[in-house]
Amino acid sequence: MRVRIDNDVLFIRNEDVPPYQKKGSMVRNSYFWALKSISDRAPFDKEWEFEQRVWIALTRMLTAFAESGYLGLKETQLEFEPDDEIPELLRPMATWYDWADDCEDAETESP
Repeated sequence: MRVRIDNDVLFIRNEDVPPYQKKGSMVRNSYFWALKSISDRAPFDKEWEFEQRVWIALTRMLTAFAESGYLGLKETQLEFEPDDEIPELLRPMATWYDWADDCEDAETESP
């Protein structure tokens, strides 16, 4: 999930927020509700916000869902811009964003 930090608030891009699906997987929907429950703001079609006070809970939750084996790393890992510093509390479940992934995705979507 691509993220950024501004004024000690972590923002998850709305395109990367896990979708809730009425008839979807129980694990994915549980993940959606778990993330939403600790977010400070989770507006529809906008970035979700997590204040610094919940970062340890966010990291633990992401770790638990990643270790379950039901969700992929792209869905449970926080991806920062290459020049961004990753805060210590988020490091266990964070990495830097790989621009090549976006280029590959764009190439496979092109006709």
